[in-house]
Amino acid sequence: MALADQRTDVPVTIDASLCIAGCTLCVDMCPLDSLAIDEQSGSAYMHVDECWYCGPCAARCPTGAVTVNMPYLIR
Repeated sequence: MALADQRTDVPVTIDASLCIAGCTLCVDMCPLDSLAIDEQSGSAYMHVDECWYCGPCAARCPTGAVTVNMPYLIR
């Protein structure tokens, strides 16, 4: 059993309840290819812990499912 529904220690989190299955807009916008689509659920997730905090993934998401967790010093 998982301790949490989603990881919160990565720069980008995806709210699975808002993520549209099969949509790849956030994955397509990431310049680092840090996001991927889970084959079972069809929703996005961050598969590597690397991020430039540039934000196009969150800006392009039509449902607001993508959140970029900016470090305090960058805000």
